[in-house]
Amino acid sequence: MMDLLAFLLCIVAFAALALAMERHQQAFFAAPLPLSRTRLLRAAGWLGLVLALWVVVAHRGWALGLVHYSGQTSVAAGLVYGALILRERRRAARR
Repeated sequence: MMDLLAFLLCIVAFAALALAMERHQQAFFAAPLPLSRTRLLRAAGWLGLVLALWVVVAHRGWALGLVHYSGQTSVAAGLVYGALILRERRRAARR
């Protein structure tokens, strides 16, 4: 259960970090977000990743926790990246 929580935190954190980038803001919102909102998304993303690390290490210990965290961040980043690609392709097909 804790691994699932950490995995979901990683997905949300990477999504926040992606939306903090101007390119993805253009794709999702058709305009860049204000600087304050961008900074908030970036801070929330990093905080989410640190929180996920804390959850996994508290549950599994440092040795195995870091291994699980590494795997979860890799898969979560891949899923978010794939979702961004899918979103761009669907948007391009509508044009």
